[in-house]
Amino acid sequence: MSRALRVLAAFALPFALAACVGPRVKPSARPADAELLARQAAREQTLGAETGWSLRGRLGVSDGRDSGSGSLEWTQRADAFRFSVHAPVTGKTWTLSGDAGHATLQGLREQPVEAGDAQSLLERELGWHVPVAELTRWARGLRAAPDAGIAFRADGLPAEIDEAGWKVEYLDYDTTRDPPLPSKVFAAKGEYKVRLAIREWNSP
Repeated sequence: MSRALRVLAAFALPFALAACVGPRVKPSARPADAELLARQAAREQTLGAETGWSLRGRLGVSDGRDSGSGSLEWTQRADAFRFSVHAPVTGKTWTLSGDAGHATLQGLREQPVEAGDAQSLLERELGWHVPVAELTRWARGLRAAPDAGIAFRADGLPAEIDEAGWKVEYLDYDTTRDPPLPSKVFAAKGEYKVRLAIREWNSP
């Protein structure tokens, strides 16, 4: 078992990865055209202007051999973030916080551990390969860079984004929001997988 998933096991997260988001049903996708890309650019401009937001839901991770999941609370204020994973069975929580130039991980060791960025800290301490900066955009159905590969659903919302070697699939949206925001996200790069099941979005 990988170091990351040993930590999850220590937190007693007795849930299968698939249970995090339920059955995976991939929506049909259509290639990007000028109209769809223009609509996405406008959507990215609108959502990108919202520098503060938060979500609640569940997080699932897998390294191709083992998997685990837990409840998630994620708060973003411009570059500053707070990302907490909680195990309801034990009541234990680990928290990743910081900004573009610094990250701190608390709850795994007796003392907090730090690094210059969140991605390298998670990889060092947990063995996770998670592009945290890009995930901040992907979680909201946005590209991290305008030249990323993208395909769309029949309703014009992103069906998948291909970027930095990751394939990000959008399995469902909360269409009660304007613009709609993802409620089920599946990201994969080789054997590494991350799933988000988002039950609540909030903006200040």
